[in-house]
Amino acid sequence: MPQFARADGIDRASELLKGKDVLVGAIDVASNVVETPEEVADTIRQALAHVPAERLYPCTNCGMAPMPSRVAYSKLAALAAGAELARTSI
Repeated sequence: MPQFARADGIDRASELLKGKDVLVGAIDVASNVVETPEEVADTIRQALAHVPAERLYPCTNCGMAPMPSRVAYSKLAALAAGAELARTSI
């Protein structure tokens, strides 16, 4: 999926996304800072404004191989917890 620096790019892309499964990178693998579940849930909720829940798949924004394993595990735990938070709000 293309990445957009501006919100209007997502609005224009919404038409292209209809009927497609969409991966949303809710975890930034370029940083060792672990996202909070609330930050992950917020990213998911923003994506839900453009993609139906049954078509949205939260994930990392790239591979996690180069980071320390404790950071990778913590980021994946935040992804799971954030997805659960977002799920309870839909």
